Amino acid sequence: MVEEIGPETLQDRLDEDSLRVVDIRSPHGFRHGHIPGSENLPLGELTGEVDRLTDADRIVTVCPHGKSSIQAARLINSYEGIDDGTAVSLAGGLDEWDGPVARDGESSGSDEGPSAPF
Repeated sequence: MVEEIGPETLQDRLDEDSLRVVDIRSPHGFRHGHIPGSENLPLGELTGEVDRLTDADRIVTVCPHGKSSIQAARLINSYEGIDDGTAVSLAGGLDEWDGPVARDGESSGSDEGPSAPF
């Protein structure tokens, strides 16, 4: 079973060097708003790109509602070279995110979290 991390916990840990936040939405969705510092790795491309994540101590997968990100975390954890349990899913997805939102490299205030177009 894939562990989930709450939005508040993730927000507290965003500055950790060993944390990678992987947004699995389409590039279009990612451009409309994403967690600052996250990287876009669409779910359909994940299997071919998982090796890019082997240096992370902790990976948080993100999607709109927290469902597909569980599948993404499960896939990442099954990859040879990544310890089981390294990848976790953001509970509730971006719907529950109340932190800052970045658009086109800009960061906006935390008041835009839940109403951002995810």
